[in-house]
This record gives sequence, structure tokens and C-alpha cells, in this order.
Amino acid sequence: MKSDSVKKGVSTAPHRSLFNALGYTEEERRRPMIGIVCSYNEIVPGHMNLDKIAQAVKMGVAMAGGMPVMFPAIAVCDGIAMGHIGMKYSLVTRDLIADSTECMAKAHGFDGLVMIPNCDKNVPGLLMAAARVNVPTIFVSGGPMLAGRIDGRKRSLSSIFEAVGSVAAGTMTEEKLREYEEKVCPTCGSCSGMYTANSMNCLTEAIGMGLQGNGTIPAVYSARIRLAKHAGMKIMELVEKDIRPRDIMTKDAFMNALAMDMALGCSTNTMLHLPAIAHEAGVEINMEIANEVSDRTPNLCHLAPAGPTYMEDLNEAGGIYAVMNELDKKGLLNLDLMTCTGKTMRENIQGCVNLDPEVIRPIDNPYMPNGGIAVLKGNLAPDTGIVKRSAVLPEMMVHEGPARVFDCEEDAIKAITGGKINPGDVVVIRYEGPKGGPGMREMLNPTSAIAGMGLDSTVALITDGRFSGASRGASIGHVSPEAAVGGPIALVEEGDIISIDIPANKLEMKVSDEELAARKAKWQPREPRVTDGYLHRYASLVTSGNRGAVLELPR
Repeated sequence: MKSDSVKKGVSTAPHRSLFNALGYTEEERRRPMIGIVCSYNEIVPGHMNLDKIAQAVKMGVAMAGGMPVMFPAIAVCDGIAMGHIGMKYSLVTRDLIADSTECMAKAHGFDGLVMIPNCDKNVPGLLMAAARVNVPTIFVSGGPMLAGRIDGRKRSLSSIFEAVGSVAAGTMTEEKLREYEEKVCPTCGSCSGMYTANSMNCLTEAIGMGLQGNGTIPAVYSARIRLAKHAGMKIMELVEKDIRPRDIMTKDAFMNALAMDMALGCSTNTMLHLPAIAHEAGVEINMEIANEVSDRTPNLCHLAPAGPTYMEDLNEAGGIYAVMNELDKKGLLNLDLMTCTGKTMRENIQGCVNLDPEVIRPIDNPYMPNGGIAVLKGNLAPDTGIVKRSAVLPEMMVHEGPARVFDCEEDAIKAITGGKINPGDVVVIRYEGPKGGPGMREMLNPTSAIAGMGLDSTVALITDGRFSGASRGASIGHVSPEAAVGGPIALVEEGDIISIDIPANKLEMKVSDEELAARKAKWQPREPRVTDGYLHRYASLVTSGNRGAVLELPR
């Protein structure tokens, strides 16, 4: 066992004395040592139940003959961090989580790991760590929140962000806003739509690193506790068989995840996280592959914010395995891949049928013939621009309008809520990329304000930052190269005509090459917004959004 390096032989007598100090018995030390990486805290609603999940996992590990040892991982609540400096610290925690977990796992000689994440950056951060450490590993999340209910309709966090815009527009009272405040987030769990957290937990199932139901069983269901116990038991089988993350997270597994991403209509943030996780696993994914996968993969689900259904509905309809069975009807997945069950994906999904054709559309009756995410290119985005097209209104799939240019999110919000944005405008928010932000903030506040003020059918938003999974509308993010490194988005001027053609995967500004070259010659880099601390170090190491914002040492 790997843990023998800290438990066996004369030379490890000092180590054993420290295990004695921890209260571990000799009988426990003879067992494989399993690290339980728990993201529990009291500030993230999706993590407040993870102490119970961890206890269930520990019981499962012990029942199956292992020695469970818990240690923590940090987590930021994106909703609470939204709209202020806190959002600069959201994406950057992905690497802190991966780095700290790698340190703990390698420093203590664990034989296997059970990862217990839930919200946005914890899932990809721990997947990155799993690929790096590469000891047998399984994931069990805390599960999604149940939807709230207002006026007989299901609602979620995105609803209240949009409600704020409605109050600013004078179409909703503050009293009604307070009702939303009380009701949209009724339970613990990751917010109830197909936002980033739930997207990544679902893709963890699809890639083979989580058991059935990991992405969809609601946080408050007792089935979630049973799932955690089974994950604890299953890790012992993975240790015995020496099935490791890189045996599971292969190129074909990432292609499956991309196809499921398109079918489910996941958050655009998956286009940051999947390349970063793949990079750690020694697999390279470029954004051109995403369009190829999207072109052949129909969109089968319209969960909030794209539609009126929620994670609890997807769970009742059969969950991720039912969606995979639909895609398999047209051979869109490679199912002969190893998974954390110790079986192939084909064996896993056998008999998992679609129980609700309105929540999971049959493969012959999709919402769209192509996938939920599109990668746009053009002279405004030579590398990439990412849009969740399944959440774009039909009338905004092709749009042309004058640029309204802002160099930070706060200035854009003032203009939107102040009534200074007109129908037809294209709001451009720049210097919010991985380096320029730094930290690539989510733009849920401006997209929600646009929707709440009734402008989502006429106004587009483009940024080198990113969007929450709760954003909807013609919201194009991850524009690369970003403004901070002199990308074309830095050269846009007020009133320039911006052309968006989502079906054709194009994002252009109607400015001549000669004029752009002249503007480029005059452009000067901005002074860094942050000059010390972790954000400064992050900005010096982070790469472009089209590469997953992975960190690299300067060359």
C-alpha cells in the first residue's frame, strides 16, 4: 500500500506515534488509508450539508475495510461573491483547491481519495487534483437545491437577480422582491438550475468519476446519504483494483463529457473547466473540438435558466444516465470506457430510460439539432468567444448593433440600471479577463439587469470575463485574446457596429483591418488593478480563457 510509507517499518515509528496521538488504532493502520476531501463550510449553501455527506462516506469506507481520514478544501459562494471584489476570488480558488489537495494527498501517503465538492470551483479544482495525484479516487457531491416556488411557479437564484433589474425598471415592487428573497433558495444545495455547479457535477458522472445520481439527486434527499455511503464503499474496490483517475479521464471520456455538455445545455464555464482538467490529465482539448461536437450533438434539455425545468426534474426523468442512453441511440458516445464503478459506462447506463420526454427530449425530437454551447470567432475574438446558445432567444441568434463600451463591470451596471442602454445596443465589458480582472469575474449582475429590464430580446453583452451558469440571453464571454494583453476587444470604440451570428459561429466588429491596425499601434497596456497578494501572483501566471485559464510559469 502507498500508505505503508508512513505506517510500516522501524523507520516510521515516529509517524505511528503521531497516528496514536490522532487516536487511530493499530487495527485501523493496517487498512488502506483513504483521504476524505471535504469542502464543508458555513458560508456556501451548497456546502452546509457536506459534513453529513462526509460522515456517510467515512462510514462507507470503514464498512468496506478502509481507514477514512478527513481534511478540508476551501470554497467560495459565487452568489455572495457576485458584483464586488469577491468575484475576483472565485475562479482563482480552483487552482488553490487543486494545489492544496495535491499537497495534502502527497504529503501523507493516502492510498485513495474521496472528493466531496459541490459548488462552482470545487468540482473542477478537485478533478484537477485527482488527475495530478492519480491515486484511486471517486467523487460524491452535496447535491442540488430544490427549486423555490412563487405564484405557483418554480424559481431559482437567477430569478431574484433578474428581479433586481425589474425593480430598477419599475416593473416589480420591492415588496415582491422581498418575497423572491424569502422563497427562491428554500434548501441547502447547489443552486437549482443547470448552473456551473450542477453542470460540473453532472459532467463528473458523464466522465466516469461519480456514481449514478451524483449530479442530480437533491441535497435534501436521503438517497444522497446512501450515495455517499456507496461512494465510500466503492473507493475500496478502486484501491483493490488500482483503478486510477487517468485510467478513467481519457481523451474519449472528455469527448463524452463535451457531448453531454451540449445535450444538457450546461454553463459556459464548462468551457474553462474541461480544458483545465484535461490538461492535468495529459489530454489537450481545444475549442474547435467543442464546435465539432456541438454540430453533431442535439440539445435535449432546457433546464433553468434556459427553460422552466430544474435539477429535481432531471433527477425524476432518469438523470444523466438517461440522457446518455438517448445520445447512444445515434452512437454519439464511446461507452466502452472504464469508470469509477469498476465497470464500463455501457454497463452503468444499461436499463436507465428516459422517464419524462419533456424534461429530457428524445433524440429524434430535440430542442435544437446542435449543442447548447457555441464557440464564436472573428476579428473581435480571433481565438474564442463562448455563448450558451440554448439560453438565447431566437430573435437574438443573429444581431447587429452599436457598441456601448465599459472598462469594468461596475460602470456597465450603472449604465444598464440607469436606463442608458437602448434596444439594439451591444454592451462590451472589457479588462475583466483572467489577467485583466484579474480573476475573470462572472457577469451575472449585468446579464440579469438586462433581462430584468426587459431588454434581453434586443440587447447583447460581450466580455473577456465570463458568465454565471445562471446568465441567459445573447451573452458572449471568454473573448480571447483578452483586453489586458491587447486583444481586439481592447480596440473597440463607442458606436462601432458589432455583428453577432451564432448559427455561423461568428463575432465581428465592422471596422477595417487598416483602422484596427492604427488603433493597435496606439494601444498601451493598463496598469495592473492589483499589485500584491494572491491575485497579483495569479495574474502573472494565468493563461488565456480559451486555454481554460490554466496557470503556467513565465517563459
